[in-house]
Amino acid sequence: MTSKLLKNFNLLIGLFIVGGLLLIMIISFFYTPHDVTAMNIAQKLLAPNGTNWFGTDEFGRDIFSRIMKGTQTAFLVGVITVFIGVVFGVLIGGIAGYFGGWTDEILSRFLDALMAFPGIILALMLVAIFGPGIVNTSIALGVIAIPGIARIVRSGFVQQREAEYVLAAKLIGANAPRIMFRHIFPNISSQIIVAATITFATAMLAEAALSYLGLGVQPPDPSWGRMLKDSQSYLTSAPWYVYAPGIAITIMVLGLYMLSNAVRDLLDPRSKQ
Repeated sequence: MTSKLLKNFNLLIGLFIVGGLLLIMIISFFYTPHDVTAMNIAQKLLAPNGTNWFGTDEFGRDIFSRIMKGTQTAFLVGVITVFIGVVFGVLIGGIAGYFGGWTDEILSRFLDALMAFPGIILALMLVAIFGPGIVNTSIALGVIAIPGIARIVRSGFVQQREAEYVLAAKLIGANAPRIMFRHIFPNISSQIIVAATITFATAMLAEAALSYLGLGVQPPDPSWGRMLKDSQSYLTSAPWYVYAPGIAITIMVLGLYMLSNAVRDLLDPRSKQ
């Protein structure tokens, strides 16, 4: 009973947090209380008040409006990263796991080479080469997400390729792509969903880190990581400036991890015992 309550708690809280932030993102496309790029030096570093709920930054811009707009950056980076990681991870991992032999050996060594680099270091290198920005940052994070997802997919294909339903499909003349994506893929989709959810959260943290270092999203596009970097000089004089993006990042990551745990528990038969 306690286990079921914990699973439901993770699911409900995760959905509430992620759903709430998703709603804020949708609203931010059409409305924000203030222009996110409008500067007013006369009102810089104002404490939270009735007009500026989270206060203002060093240029007099409304922090709450920029937090709202920053959800667009967070979700966009997460979606692009997960898309790249899942598409290429499934292709590489599926081919390696299904065919085995020298194909598996070559692709596995390629994945090992990618994983040999610390993820954030590889992302820094790619962003430094191709330049900062939302798209380049997302592509870099997508590349570093490929090995982890590919290994999960490879393991699933290795476990399933000798299953009876796969052998039966071969006997009736089904070709390799059909067996891989029509028969095996649905049976490991739960593992991929969990991995994708975790990758989404990790991508948002990595984007915040890159933006904090000045190599991620560039002004005037609002980014929680960039806001955190810009606010560090005002930690004592305007602490609300630091708290807003820091709490936003924490809440988003917490919601995604709770949601991923709930999805894992719901889709993993062993967790239902």
